[in-house]
Amino acid sequence: MIRCLPLLVLALAACTPTQPPAGDAARGPVAPAADTEPAPAVTAGQLDAWHWRLADAVDADGNRIDALFANPGQPLQLDFSEGRLSASGGCNRIGGGYEQEGDVLRVGALMQTRMACPQPLMDQDAAIAGLLDGELALATEDSDPPRLELVAADGSRLSFTGAPTADTRFGGPGERMFLEVASQRVECNHPLIPDKQCLRVREVFFDEDGLKGGEPGEWQVLYEDIEGFEHQPGMRNVLRVYRYTRDPVPADASSIVYVHDMTVESALE
Repeated sequence: MIRCLPLLVLALAACTPTQPPAGDAARGPVAPAADTEPAPAVTAGQLDAWHWRLADAVDADGNRIDALFANPGQPLQLDFSEGRLSASGGCNRIGGGYEQEGDVLRVGALMQTRMACPQPLMDQDAAIAGLLDGELALATEDSDPPRLELVAADGSRLSFTGAPTADTRFGGPGERMFLEVASQRVECNHPLIPDKQCLRVREVFFDEDGLKGGEPGEWQVLYEDIEGFEHQPGMRNVLRVYRYTRDPVPADASSIVYVHDMTVESALE
């Protein structure tokens, strides 16, 4: 049984990377990467350089807005990119255009995917969509981690902490591509990790209409996991990922990093 995200597939754009997905075959197996990327030299005011994760939310009377914390294991997150704002962490992805003028954030009409989830996740979607509608006061702080505060039209106050995006950590935009991840890990010869089980992947392609086409690439083994993706045995996935090159390359890490952006398709096998 295949499960697809109904509206997100419309956002898929064709891409034809020229390099093979597993990239580091010549270097041989390597240990999983440590978090060795340098601290980003960007300010909190550069909204698109950070993932903004909700830390606190109160209404105009100072009462905590519990509806925004329906999923404690995955905080509500805002992302800003190319004039668009997106909210994730609840049931659906929510997004729309925005403009920033000084300390004012103007958010246009919001759209969202139409996944059905149990409560209270649906209530969280409704709550954040309502608060982001229209004009909000904005303030940032260059602390560690950086902070963002939004004040909604009804006086509600949302506080976020920033975590650097992959583009920020790796010093530039990644290469977008699609990887099919096999349902089962396979044994791989790793000199530092006995009995290592690796992901098995191959590159797949989508046309400009978001339809899969062309011949997939060869199956290859990844010695590092895909950042942000949790593999479940028995589940085959097609992922949209961004590929980054580490520079410099740590001695115990791959030169290539894959960062999960979106799950396009999932199927039990």
